[in-house]
Amino acid sequence: MAKLKLGPQALIYPMPTLLVGSMVAGKPNFMTAVWGGVACGEPAMVSVAIRPTRYTLKGINENKSFSVNIPNTKLVRETDYCGIVSGSKADKTAKCGFKVFFGQQSGAPLIESCPVNLECVLYQIVELGSHVLVIGRITECHISEECLTNGRADVSKIDPIVYITGQSQYLDLGKVVAKAFSVGNEIKG
Repeated sequence: MAKLKLGPQALIYPMPTLLVGSMVAGKPNFMTAVWGGVACGEPAMVSVAIRPTRYTLKGINENKSFSVNIPNTKLVRETDYCGIVSGSKADKTAKCGFKVFFGQQSGAPLIESCPVNLECVLYQIVELGSHVLVIGRITECHISEECLTNGRADVSKIDPIVYITGQSQYLDLGKVVAKAFSVGNEIKG
């Protein structure tokens, strides 16, 4: 297979589509982020890359806390809207009809219609260049009861949105191709 050089690019697939929340000027605000993921398992931490100019980052810095909400495919319009409109110019919570609730972190608004919500305390912000990497320690995970199977999170019921860079598209996860920590045994022998 022939390979072409594209220069430095972060072509990692798929990218999770996240709604990052913070309280800014006393109001809940949410932005869409696709550069994020698990940063640590013990203690549980997430990371999200955010442009320093983003309005949501102002709230994260003020409150030292934030939320990461996992929208499902039914929320694709609202999720995209939160990525193309600044909270400094519009009340995205009202415009999207989000019902907000709070857990332990008063600076971390959570979206009820998102199947999974993570409350985070700010752990560190790392300046990288075009973005800062916001690292948060997860203090609580909320999940919609209907997204569980045998007491465990069921990704097919969560129905998260994934983002594909290059084509600028949102997709669902699709079909299972193999069982993890098992299919490799076919090679192992």
